Amino acid sequence: QVQIVESGGGLVQAGGSLTLSCVVSGFPFSDFAMAWYRQTPGKEREEIATIGAIRDLITYDESVKGRFTGSRDNAKNTAYLHMTNLQPEDTAVYLCHPRPSNYWGQGTQVTVSA
Repeated sequence: QVQIVESGGGLVQAGGSLTLSCVVSGFPFSDFAMAWYRQTPGKEREEIATIGAIRDLITYDESVKGRFTGSRDNAKNTAYLHMTNLQPEDTAVYLCHPRPSNYWGQGTQVTVSA
């Protein structure tokens, strides 16, 4: 059974930092790219970072480039998203997603206050 569990979200002031974790079980983690998405009510899910199965291949959306850093530890079946200089517009539920697959976690809420 595939399980995807995101954690590390919370409430932070503008300019602050958070590191999200995504633990995947029951799935060949190291064979798949891991993508981070975020979603806010009324908006489409937005892909913000993708960490390739080969760790050096990481891409970012322009909205987070230079502030967010994706990484992975295949020995721990875990992907990370280190977020700095957070702004209120970064408030969202953050989800990770092995690509390509149909599996999603529940997400973790990030709230940034002004």
